[in-house]
Amino acid sequence: MIDEGAQAPDPAHLDEVAAAAIARLYGEPLLRMPNDLYIPPDALEIFLDAFEGPLDLLLYLIRKQNFNILDIPMAQVTLQYLEYVEQIRKSNLELAAEYLLMAAMLIEIKSRMLLPKRQDDLVEDAGDPRAELVRRLLEYEQIKLAAVRLGAIPQEGRDFQRPSLTVEQSLTPVLPQVDPHDLQRAWLDVLRRAKLTQHHRIGRQELSVREHMSAILRTLQSQRFVEFGELFAGSASVPIVVVHFVALLELAKETLVEITQAEPFAPIYVRLAYSPV
Repeated sequence: MIDEGAQAPDPAHLDEVAAAAIARLYGEPLLRMPNDLYIPPDALEIFLDAFEGPLDLLLYLIRKQNFNILDIPMAQVTLQYLEYVEQIRKSNLELAAEYLLMAAMLIEIKSRMLLPKRQDDLVEDAGDPRAELVRRLLEYEQIKLAAVRLGAIPQEGRDFQRPSLTVEQSLTPVLPQVDPHDLQRAWLDVLRRAKLTQHHRIGRQELSVREHMSAILRTLQSQRFVEFGELFAGSASVPIVVVHFVALLELAKETLVEITQAEPFAPIYVRLAYSPV
């Protein structure tokens, strides 16, 4: 229920309260620090621009203000450098140690530049005190630019992933090649069995390689695979076995049949190289 008799807050008073507030908690002004407030030591840590070292900071100051790196204004650069070192010294003394070493070098160079030159012919001119610093800055800048160019090159795992493809090997059976020695041993085994059934009959017999080729093709048409020895089953004599073997070799030469073997020293099989219609 709204109290109609209550007066509206004065806008000027609200501005004064907001100006006096040290913070806001859930939208309400906080006028004094709570007694039980705990602030971790690193809660108010200030992060300055991150540099990789004293040379990186010095090069940043020079390039940011477009100074000529071959003619560095030592007084101005040294002052800016010391201001940065003073900031990091307050928060991290160990990190400032390396920067303080470079600060000492800058002060030394500035001091040498302020000293009057000696007009003594016996003393050789040492040259510009800034020369060594300039050389180190130029080398560092070249290395830094090279690192940026290397980082811009696409890298596997960061910029792209190498594609992978799974191939089902079991769908494509790969049969081993028949070694000539395996074929020779199979032929010798067939020849040995043919000699066991030979007859001592003298006569003349005309054998046709083409006829035996046709016989082998007819045998293979009814079966998908035929064992090598079964092609010679029922051969009456060694001449017939020889002609039959020559016919098989002719068929293999003309790529009408395929001679396969499941694994080394396994039985040899023969099949048609084409599917019969």
